Amino acid sequence: MIRWLLWIAGGAVLGGIVHLSTILALPSTATQDAYSRIAAIAPENAVVALPDPTPETATLPFMDPAFASAVCRYDLSRGAVKFSAPITTAYTSVSFYTRAGVAYYAINDRAAGRRVIELELMTPLQRSRLPEDEEVTAADRLIVESPSDTGLIVVRAMAPEPGMMPAAKAALAGARCQT
Repeated sequence: MIRWLLWIAGGAVLGGIVHLSTILALPSTATQDAYSRIAAIAPENAVVALPDPTPETATLPFMDPAFASAVCRYDLSRGAVKFSAPITTAYTSVSFYTRAGVAYYAINDRAAGRRVIELELMTPLQRSRLPEDEEVTAADRLIVESPSDTGLIVVRAMAPEPGMMPAAKAALAGARCQT
């Protein structure tokens, strides 16, 4: 009897290990991740508006239909990227993701404190090569360090009512992402 219980317990442990390793390995083997889907519709270092999400055709996972979204697929191998996005009256957020989909920085209109969210995106090596300017403070120049050379910048503008969606999309049309 104890022998059978040991075999069952061993089988359950082995099954759990196989299950966990499969679940953890699947994201790295996926060929249609968010970056690949965005690469098909967006050139590098340019902001592109995303189509309205539907359950069947959402470009990115978990898109909220109350938000207008735009994306910039950046490549820092040729230099730093300057990013700017006007804020809307309701809510605007900017999120930064690596090529693998790991979020590493986010800012919203309340934290920016201005009418436009402006920042520079660069690698730690590019930042270390910047000349030190004692007159320029952190409040004057927002610099975000990217852990990878490629990734995504996702801008979202909220439309609290369906009639305000054109205004949110128009605000996102003013976003810029350039080297």
